[in-house]
Amino acid sequence: ITVTGSQDIALYLKYRLQDLPHEVFGVLYLNRANKINHFELISQGGITGTVADPRIILKKALEQEAVSLILCHNHPSGNLKPSRADELLTQKIREAALLLDIRVLDHIIVSEQGYFSFADDGLL
Repeated sequence: ITVTGSQDIALYLKYRLQDLPHEVFGVLYLNRANKINHFELISQGGITGTVADPRIILKKALEQEAVSLILCHNHPSGNLKPSRADELLTQKIREAALLLDIRVLDHIIVSEQGYFSFADDGLL
């Protein structure tokens, strides 16, 4: 899949994440042509949250030779609004990735209600 916008990713993720009863955090690793090299679930949590370690995410980015990342997680509750913790984690990963010349293109939250894109909403 070549990524051209948040809708492409939302559709891809919807089928993979929306029916899970617990929250998961995943990362799409993209090459220079914006093609998905690899998708990996970084963490699985409980009903209300999960923890994503930036070091694990960036180590995998280097292993995959990714030039950009798209962060993603689901909200089993259906609520698409990002939490303050979601915003802080996104910034933390974005800043760390920049040091390695890797761009965080978006952070997508999916649920059965649809999706929320940090990039589309001006949060990145």
